[in-house]
Amino acid sequence: AMLKLRLLTWDVKDTLLRLRQPVGLSYAAEARARGVQVQPEALSRSFRAAYRAQSHRFPNYGRAEGLSSRQWWVDVVKQTFWLAGVHEDALLSLMAENLYRDFCSARNWELLPGASETLSWCRRRGLRMGVVSNFDNRLESILVQCNLRHHFHFVLTSESAGAAKPDPEIFRAALRLGGVLPEQAAHIGDDYSSDYRAAQEVGMHSFLLRSPGQSTQPEVPTEHILPTLSHLLAVIEK
Repeated sequence: AMLKLRLLTWDVKDTLLRLRQPVGLSYAAEARARGVQVQPEALSRSFRAAYRAQSHRFPNYGRAEGLSSRQWWVDVVKQTFWLAGVHEDALLSLMAENLYRDFCSARNWELLPGASETLSWCRRRGLRMGVVSNFDNRLESILVQCNLRHHFHFVLTSESAGAAKPDPEIFRAALRLGGVLPEQAAHIGDDYSSDYRAAQEVGMHSFLLRSPGQSTQPEVPTEHILPTLSHLLAVIEK
């Protein structure tokens, strides 16, 4: 390979796995199971607001403030329903616990096209692989349930690292875990600033997953753009 790569680090959400349906639909189904009708669109909107406010107040799942990520998420879910007009405490708690648990299970997640094949191929090539994700500690279990965990040498979440992308610290931690120099590593993700640019800033190679029709920053060279995960093989082979 032209690039002397020894380590690949991967973002997970919308790179390897995506939600099967919008959050609002999952939340509405949970409410419906408890006999409460709430519009999915209203829940999607209130979720975005609740998530944004909580992230602003307690960054990275409240780790620095001593919150557990479980408590962090339970509060987001309760606030989501509260903003959408559901105000009964016991009901809010029940739905929040159920949804926290459900989002850990494979039935809420699906693999992106080419994910499994690409990871298998990279591993057969002898590349060491790791996950670098702004996710809470449920990620380990999600990867196991989606049958992806065995591909990875390590799983580094922002919760466990105590730093969230684009903070260079989480990438440096990944390089230490992989035992490689930055120029021997490449990161693959779908977000320009948190994935593509942040990895480059610590000296790693970087690839941006961008489906055709998705706008892309002009400063990303074409050879760094992956229209699908399967395109990675050709890029590394070059």
